[in-house]
Amino acid sequence: MPSALQSRGLRRIIAAYTINRLGTWFGYVALSLAVFEHTHSALAVAALLVAGQALPALLVPALVARVETSPRRAKLSALYVFEALLTIALAVLMWQFWLPAVIVLAALDGAAALAASALLRAEAARAASDQLAPAAGDVAADERPDAQTAEREANAALNVAFSATFALGPVLGGVLVAAAGAPVALLVDAASFLVCAAMVMHLRPQAGLAESASVRDRLRAAWEHIDSVPALKLLLLAEGLALVFFAADGSIEVPYAKVTLLAGDRGYGLLLTVWGLGVVAGSLAFARAVRRPLGVTLSAGTLAVGLAYIGFAAAPSLAVACVAGFVGGLGNGVQWASLLSAVQQLTPQRLHGQLMGAVEAIGAFCPGMGLLLGGALVAIGSPRSAFLVVGVGAAAMTVAFVRLASGLRLPPRADVVEPLQPAETATSLMHEPTSVSALELGQVDGS
Repeated sequence: MPSALQSRGLRRIIAAYTINRLGTWFGYVALSLAVFEHTHSALAVAALLVAGQALPALLVPALVARVETSPRRAKLSALYVFEALLTIALAVLMWQFWLPAVIVLAALDGAAALAASALLRAEAARAASDQLAPAAGDVAADERPDAQTAEREANAALNVAFSATFALGPVLGGVLVAAAGAPVALLVDAASFLVCAAMVMHLRPQAGLAESASVRDRLRAAWEHIDSVPALKLLLLAEGLALVFFAADGSIEVPYAKVTLLAGDRGYGLLLTVWGLGVVAGSLAFARAVRRPLGVTLSAGTLAVGLAYIGFAAAPSLAVACVAGFVGGLGNGVQWASLLSAVQQLTPQRLHGQLMGAVEAIGAFCPGMGLLLGGALVAIGSPRSAFLVVGVGAAAMTVAFVRLASGLRLPPRADVVEPLQPAETATSLMHEPTSVSALELGQVDGS
């Protein structure tokens, strides 16, 4: 099979995604530092993070459906332009600071960012499958078994881009803010949105849909698809719970590094850096293992994160904690990409945008619950005991993913490529041959 990365369109999507993610880190660092500088309140920073991530998660599925059903061209680009305008407004507010306005704009920007990310991932999968020449007869490229491997290659490439920006973005953002100030960093972020908008101008998410298909039809079709595929429903539920444990570290790491290990600010920074390097290594490992069973990589990644937190709980020194952190980052880099690929294989291509929106929503909302969990565990115990609890919880989720991988049988993939007509109810669509994988989740080899 020719590599999906031979697609010029896919490479353009990956480049746009990388530029956007790097700019987003600049904005994230700038806003966080600026809010703390103006308010001197950790609670204000927490409110910013909740407004920019957890609250927008509730709007993402409807926003994705709205973009997909819009008759306008350059719909995806419009989202990035909207983000650019919001970010410019935030830059202006850094000179005339008013926290309520910052929080409102951050919430709007967060909703647009999550929706754009979901749609861009769906478009990357479609570009990868379109790279394959259609089989004999009228079989569409995305119905072929090797299309699933192509989609996994696209996810792997996006994951490498994400992990690279994860490792470099905070550092570069901090340097830029220190050298030029938060408003300049936000303007750089806005410029990245405009560049991304120009690069994806040609994309029309779900252009094959009838223009009269409603947002409600799209949401209902996605919900009934999830409900009709037990593997997908359980997978999303398991990932949501796992993310609560995964994200709890955000409330534990600072007291752990500074109080438990007595490593100070530099030790805290080193832990984050090592974890980021592990994420990069994990994303590269997933890219080299696109034909491995998804159930194996998903379970292994989950277990690695759990063991890393248990390692933090037991680590006698910063050096040992860094080893555990690298293992956790490695698992982090493998687990999320495996989850995205599994969801896509369990979903017809016409609903990829909606399901990627659901995943982005889960990935934004559940970590907020994890931060609360981590803070509560530190308050009633210690950083070590908190890491032990979330580590055991994360490792225990491996059992759920192993059971999903080995115990579920999925129907053959049979994507329906006709437009979604308003006369067709979501219920009737869900009674068509279900989307999914030609393979068992635990035995996907892409060949």
